[in-house]
Amino acid sequence: MSTFFDEIKRSFTEVLIDSSNNISTPDFLEAAEGLVKLFDLLGNAAFSVVQKDLNGNITKVRNRLKSHPSESLSLQELVLNESNQGKKTASEGLLWLTRGLQFTAQAIRETVDHPELEMTKTFTDAYGKTLVQYHGMLVRPIFKLTMKACPYRKDFFAKLGSDQEKVNKQLKDWLEALENIVSILMKFLSERCKHL
Repeated sequence: MSTFFDEIKRSFTEVLIDSSNNISTPDFLEAAEGLVKLFDLLGNAAFSVVQKDLNGNITKVRNRLKSHPSESLSLQELVLNESNQGKKTASEGLLWLTRGLQFTAQAIRETVDHPELEMTKTFTDAYGKTLVQYHGMLVRPIFKLTMKACPYRKDFFAKLGSDQEKVNKQLKDWLEALENIVSILMKFLSERCKHL
């Protein structure tokens, strides 16, 4: 029986990371697009605001990859080369995308680690630990309201796939890979993007 993770184009577990922690830009973008599809499973139009934000930032990074492919093979190269040219569109996009991924990773981690809690609680807690600090007074209420639109955890996990043992294994591997990528990017971007 196929699961959500079988059907996405690329899992974060398949994103190429070299020995210097350089992350393949094309692999990363495909995995990020798969993550956006995860919000479809939450089954509420309220999450379209999150998806729109993630997709907008994916597009900024992808446009840079298309326009400067040889300078953008890794995310780190992309940021460094773009800043050398006095630009920051894709770098800003990557920064905000990384923050969105950090929120998603935190929300799923809270959900996995606290099976006794419903997702409205785990997603709200994750928002408070990640994105809330970057959002202004106008955006916070929208996102906080969105977190209240989470489905029951049993319904969400059922949508991931009928073989829960397989789902749990794939989710664990996907989440650990996502957390690793977020950690690498947060460290790199905090050093390189102080001006953003």
